[in-house]
Amino acid sequence: MWIRLMEQNNETSWGDFILLGFSDQPQVEAILFVVVLISYLLTLVGNTAIILVCCLDSQLHTPMYYFLTNLSFLDLCFTTTIVPQLLWNLKGPAKTISPMGCAVQLYVSLSLGSTECVLLTIMAFDRYVAVCRPLNYTTIMHPSFCKALAVISWLSGVGNTLIQSTITLQLPRCGHRQLHHFLCEVPAMINLACVDVHANEVQLFVATLVLLLLPMTLIVISYALIARAVIKIKSSQAWRKALGTCGSHLLVVSLYFGTSSVIYIQPKRAYGHSQGKFLTLFYTVVTPTLNPLIYTLRNKEVKGALKRLLRREKTF
Repeated sequence: MWIRLMEQNNETSWGDFILLGFSDQPQVEAILFVVVLISYLLTLVGNTAIILVCCLDSQLHTPMYYFLTNLSFLDLCFTTTIVPQLLWNLKGPAKTISPMGCAVQLYVSLSLGSTECVLLTIMAFDRYVAVCRPLNYTTIMHPSFCKALAVISWLSGVGNTLIQSTITLQLPRCGHRQLHHFLCEVPAMINLACVDVHANEVQLFVATLVLLLLPMTLIVISYALIARAVIKIKSSQAWRKALGTCGSHLLVVSLYFGTSSVIYIQPKRAYGHSQGKFLTLFYTVVTPTLNPLIYTLRNKEVKGALKRLLRREKTF
């Protein structure tokens, strides 16, 4: 599909895109290269470990860890779509990406980012059922229902990127190839257009409402209902249990939505290019690194499963 789109724009199909990234801060690039490389390696190790633990330990075959496995796999794919190209651009003077590579990165990263918004919302619903409807938890969160919810989250991301990315790539760019960013992202690609992009900005705002603001609202509602249910119990033990059940997810949600919302909701002029790039770097590179650490350090069940697997390995 994107091959045809690139061919439709002959003025941009003959040259690579230039990802300016952090080239205006050359003294920072070497530091960022090391930080991004370490973060990427930790992301690969941490998320792979969570996937293996959740799959191999039968005690973690529950809806919560089924969704966590999806989240870890998503983070692996998301960072792999962005980081290798970023590292290549940070290590030397070459800052280019081919039109095909840019299109692939645009489609895949937007799909995975949109999927994560929906998946985190589903995980909040799972926590609501666990705390507020514990007696009906296994009935409501049936394996087939959980699989359906996971499929919905992935399909929503695919549907969003097919619409947004396709429309964005159809914009005439009149030879403009310099992206003031380190990745091919919809807002940055729109800025290359040499026509009126008001309709595109409206379409992007609507998509943001549906896939960013709506999930945030549903998550807030879920945790408000959880807090109300715990308050009624009036027990410090209930508070500790609820915090243990929901704390990790709430922290992950805050990190992801807190940074991505600034990029997609706040007006462009409200933050400079540099600030916007560093915020994007945080939610695309740093957050996937922190997610497995948050779920392992704050979760007794995951730590217990890791210990059981390590003991099992030592016996062989």
